[in-house]
Amino acid sequence: MPSFDVVSKIDLAEVDNAINGAMREIGNRYDFKNSESKVSREDESIFLIAEDNYKIDQVQQIFRTHLVKRGLSSGYFEFSKIEDARGGLLKQFSKILQGIDKELAQQINKTVKNSKLKVQVAIRGDELRVSSNKRDLLQSTIEIIKEMKTKQPLQFINFRD
Repeated sequence: MPSFDVVSKIDLAEVDNAINGAMREIGNRYDFKNSESKVSREDESIFLIAEDNYKIDQVQQIFRTHLVKRGLSSGYFEFSKIEDARGGLLKQFSKILQGIDKELAQQINKTVKNSKLKVQVAIRGDELRVSSNKRDLLQSTIEIIKEMKTKQPLQFINFRD
């Protein structure tokens, strides 16, 4: 029975490459000269540190630019409010959003069922398995899910016959 999985995963090695590129650019830019601005990752969290609001916004913009250059969506990151850090610095935190949460899974399931296609959607932890008797129905389902415009990027993997 043909099936595929719907997941939302990011390659952390590419995130590290984007962080390294952003740090190189911050080191080279004149407006960041003698600045303690930086981008860092710990496990599945991103930290931005800078002296003032303008610089932290610029650091975030640089980081997002390098993400796009590496082919990653900035939809994986949801930045929090700017907070005070040690020594007069400001920091901003973002958790890396991976996996499909329960609400989004139910929303996708409901949309697919409302399409009246003869497919089965199974929620399996942080991913979805869609199966059907016909390949064409699965391809139509992929199009329906893509049209949903979710804020979190989705990938379609393990397409099997």
